Order: sequence, then structure tokens, then C-alpha cells
Amino acid sequence: MAAEEKRAWIMLVVAIASYATYLGVVLGRPAGVPLAEAPYVAALLWTVGASIAASIVLHILVTAFSPEGETTKDQRDREIHRFGEYIGQSFVVVGGVAGLALAMAEAAPFWIANAIYLAFVLSAVLGSVAKLVAYRFGFHPW
Repeated sequence: MAAEEKRAWIMLVVAIASYATYLGVVLGRPAGVPLAEAPYVAALLWTVGASIAASIVLHILVTAFSPEGETTKDQRDREIHRFGEYIGQSFVVVGGVAGLALAMAEAAPFWIANAIYLAFVLSAVLGSVAKLVAYRFGFHPW
């Protein structure tokens, strides 16, 4: 397995695990508290920070324990990476538009922040899945 494919797996697992943790914390609010009033800021910041740290540490470990020639990117790796990033970035745009629409509708900050966070997570997941599919089933640039 190429080092770039391992990195895509890391991004996929870390994104899903951190968002699941965030949802568990926010949805585990005390009974009777409306969801829009649930404390979410600390959970959001901690899960984002932890996912960044975990991703960095795991990328370093993959690089450190990979054979010497395996960490070199070739043209195919660069094209797959670019392809996955283009696919994933579509959700960043969707999240920005959703956050803007929610702000114009004067929605609670909870909903705006969660729409944008979900878009970032979906961007990471979709980009990683696109990369993994390209590695597993072949990649044909157009």
C-alpha cells in the first residue's frame, strides 16, 4: 500500500472518529436542554484540535515506519491527491453557502457552526474515499 493511500485512510478514520466523538458529546446534553442551546463550542474546538493532532502524529508514524522508497510520490500519486482534493472541496463550498444562508436566515449560531463543521468533515471523508477508490480501482485522468 502506498504511503499516500495510508494517509487517505488516516484522514478518513480520523475525520469520522472525531465527528462521532463530537456528536456523542453534543447529543449527550442534559435532558430538557434544547439542542440549539447545548454547549458545543468547547466540544467542537477539542475535537477539531484532537483530530489535527492525531492526523499529524499518524502521518509522522506512517512516514517514519515506511520503507525508504515508499514515501516518494510519483505522478500517479500527485494526480490522485489532486483528484481527491477537488472532489472534497465541493463540500467546503456547500458548507460555506449553507452557513451563509443560515446566517441570513438569522439561525442560531449552533446551527451555523454545525453546518460548517459537517461540511468540513464531509469534505475530508469524500476526498479520502475518492482517493481510496482511485488507488483500489484505478485512476484515469481525463
